[in-house]
Amino acid sequence: MSLEQFFPPLETALQLEPEELSIPLLRCLIKEEESSGAGRLNLHNFAGTGAIDTYAGDKVDEIVKAITESWIWLEREGMIAPNARLGIEWNYVTKRGHRLVALSDVSKYIKSNIIPRNSIDPVLASKVLPLFIRGDYDTAVFQAFKEVEIRVRRAASLPDELLGVPLIRTAFHPENGVLSDKDRHVAERQATSDLFAGAIGLFKNPSSHRDVNWEDPIECAELIYLANHLLRIVEKHSKK
Repeated sequence: MSLEQFFPPLETALQLEPEELSIPLLRCLIKEEESSGAGRLNLHNFAGTGAIDTYAGDKVDEIVKAITESWIWLEREGMIAPNARLGIEWNYVTKRGHRLVALSDVSKYIKSNIIPRNSIDPVLASKVLPLFIRGDYDTAVFQAFKEVEIRVRRAASLPDELLGVPLIRTAFHPENGVLSDKDRHVAERQATSDLFAGAIGLFKNPSSHRDVNWEDPIECAELIYLANHLLRIVEKHSKK
């Protein structure tokens, strides 16, 4: 059995909360029961499988801890239970556990590969990928553009009380903005200001006040990549 069939990419899995890791773990345990027999799930045996070594590489200890914490959460929530005939160290997936998997959108975990961790800014990745992997697309998009706003403020040394579009317009003012690229034509400097202001105004600000209901993971990924590109521009202009 390959853990890659069930688990998100390793770096994402390591950032998930125990309850968030429970869905891929439960799917894996159900598959394990199909091959080994119901009621024969054992945490010690599971943690020692070669599949975990292959999946985790030099981070085996970290993923085993994450799996252990998720396993304990599943026990506490009644998703798995001790096999009374074999002993408390042996478990089976309960009806409640099967219902959790059946009612969960497992495809969200599979689609996590849409955004490879090494393809975007590391800080951005740490903030949005755990949200993306569990399908919280609204918050992922909001956090992505919030990070853009934070970086702009920091790079331009602007006060905390300056927020949103006014912050962007100040930082990228075509004539005197700290982050405005004076090597470019004034029309291009204005266009850069418009690009950032439009992105913050359209993708960050509405989420601050209401549910936007981003539902398509592809569209969410596109917006995260847009935020990533804006961060590249900020970094480039802050070095000038």
